[in-house]
Amino acid sequence: MDSEIKEEIPVHEEFILCCGVETQVLKCGPWTDLINNQSGTRPKLLIFIIPGNPGFSPLYVPFAKALYSTTKRRFPVWIISHAGHALAPRGKKVLKSSEDPNAEEIKDIYGLHGQVEHKLAFLRTQVPKEMKLVVIGHSIGSYFSLEILKHAPELPVIHSILLFPTIERISESPKGKFATPLLCWLRYALYVPCYLLLKPWPEKIKSLMTRMVLQMMDIPREFLCLNMFEPFCLVNAAYLGSQEMREVVKRDNETIKEHLPKPPPAGEKRHPWAPPSLGGVELEGWAVPGTTYDL
Repeated sequence: MDSEIKEEIPVHEEFILCCGVETQVLKCGPWTDLINNQSGTRPKLLIFIIPGNPGFSPLYVPFAKALYSTTKRRFPVWIISHAGHALAPRGKKVLKSSEDPNAEEIKDIYGLHGQVEHKLAFLRTQVPKEMKLVVIGHSIGSYFSLEILKHAPELPVIHSILLFPTIERISESPKGKFATPLLCWLRYALYVPCYLLLKPWPEKIKSLMTRMVLQMMDIPREFLCLNMFEPFCLVNAAYLGSQEMREVVKRDNETIKEHLPKPPPAGEKRHPWAPPSLGGVELEGWAVPGTTYDL
């Protein structure tokens, strides 16, 4: 597979104004406009990746390329950023999205529920209604995936794959115990130094720091993730994290039971954002009540 992935795989970057917010979308494959493509070559399925927090799309490009290559380049693989987690570089064109006539104004779009509405608005305006969807959520993206199944049953989601899912009691997890006081009580104290230290940095310095971080993480630098040093994006990521700690408490067993064939979790034995009794996704005893299904 490695040799196939190293071959030239087109990845197109777009910034779309979705719900009034700049949204970065990375599109793996030659299809960049599914709505207006009425040709016979238009694919019948879209693989849609929802990242964790922070929602920096470029970090998922190697994964998207692997998926695209594994599926014999038959289906597009798109990665969407979270609202407020990406800003278009200076001079980059931001495309206007068609508005859903039935859409209501999204309140608190940078928060937990606003992010769900943001993804739904994108799917309803940028993807043909009849196109089948495979939704892949990573970390808190798994929570968003379940919410999409719950609130948009009209969408033709044929599979929902949860990678390292954080869908309950995040604040009780090993990392959650550390992050909860930091994000819920102390984050305002971090905003000022964040802006004072990072805002004056020129783009060259941010680019250099980004390259160093990506090199340390052994991630290809095809798309520089300058937003990881952008105060506006970091503040929104912290805000979303604070809501995750407070509101992602009870697992949504009803939605899981309703879509049992759709959400097979995948991950490692010990996931640092999973509560102790969860033990990651291998979960002894993490059964769905009323079924014979163990997640």
